[in-house]
Amino acid sequence: MKIFARFAQDESGATAIEYGLIAALISVGIILAATALGDSLGNLFNGIAGTLTNNMP
Repeated sequence: MKIFARFAQDESGATAIEYGLIAALISVGIILAATALGDSLGNLFNGIAGTLTNNMP
């Protein structure tokens, strides 16, 4: 019975899970931001390339 009482009071596993969830949420945020920024930069460079191509003799 003492084993179950010690296991119930041990919070190190819960802390590790919380850190894992925080890391996962940060990762999702970074991926979303990089995707949005990547699309914007891609469109910008394609526009510049198109302008240069149209203005070349």
